[in-house]
Amino acid sequence: MVVLANPPVVDQIPLLRSPGPADYFSAIPVVDLSSPGAARAVVDACERFGFFKVVNHGVATETMDRAEAEAVRFFAQAQADKDRAGPAYPFGYGSKRIGLNGDMGWLEYILLAVDSASVSDACAVPSSAAFRNALNEYIAGVRNVATRVLEAMAEGLGIAPVDALSAMVKEQGSDQVFRVNHYPPCPALQGLGCSATGFGEHTDPQLVSVLRCNGTSGLQIALQDGARQWVSVPSDRDAFFVNVGDSLQVLTNGRFRSVKHRVVTNSLKSRVSFIYFAGPQLAQRIAPLPQLLGEGEESLYKEFTWGDYKKAAYKTRLGDNRLSPFEKFARWPDRAAATEAGL
Repeated sequence: MVVLANPPVVDQIPLLRSPGPADYFSAIPVVDLSSPGAARAVVDACERFGFFKVVNHGVATETMDRAEAEAVRFFAQAQADKDRAGPAYPFGYGSKRIGLNGDMGWLEYILLAVDSASVSDACAVPSSAAFRNALNEYIAGVRNVATRVLEAMAEGLGIAPVDALSAMVKEQGSDQVFRVNHYPPCPALQGLGCSATGFGEHTDPQLVSVLRCNGTSGLQIALQDGARQWVSVPSDRDAFFVNVGDSLQVLTNGRFRSVKHRVVTNSLKSRVSFIYFAGPQLAQRIAPLPQLLGEGEESLYKEFTWGDYKKAAYKTRLGDNRLSPFEKFARWPDRAAATEAGL
């Protein structure tokens, strides 16, 4: 078990009701990437939840385990040694503070830039060759998963060419980010019916994000049923979980919805997660794809570039609706209502 050398004061971190057995969501879509029906399954999951689990993804268990073991070793260092790898503005080691706008969480993390399929040379962290090599092997595998998922989306949506979405990530200069999160146990809250917020509720701004964690649960998503019911995602260390991001929501004109999610900490178990964020080039135009607009259907969003949106996102709090300033119209109950109204 990994613990922080100097645990943060609990009262600095927002508290949430501890999830119980009834909160676990058994209906999370599972997509077999090796199946002929993967494209249809991906689109269905993105339309219903903006979230799904991927199995038969092709990344070796040994690759995932090696990266996890190196991450555990890094976070087990003395706090002073870890602090020398920060602060994470924008890349490096961070603890408790998430971004520059006051958000706090019961976690520590490493934030890294990715060039092509490996950690950018501009990132001095991690300095350990073993950790860096393990991460590069993992990133190459998970980036391939992301591109296969984006190609399945294009196929399922009937977009040509099939790499119309994945090319945005594979192009030279694409804005890819990789994050390693460690949520230490919080024994001070054991038996109190509440848990510390690990990472506050938010959506991801990129196209998609691909997550993998150890066997400790904690991830929650908000169901898109109007009531914003929070449900817990059962952990599966052999699978990947995919989130639809804000940019993909715009590209599909709201057909896919970016999923709001958060992390609740465990009182006794440490949680380690890896998240690959697939973003396009800064100059990439973000607007609904013409092939997805029906006859007479208008874009629900003002056009912007990924660089514009990224800059705006960094000025917000985690829970803010980052897309709100880019929406053309007042929020409608659903996409069909807006289309029926001629918007």
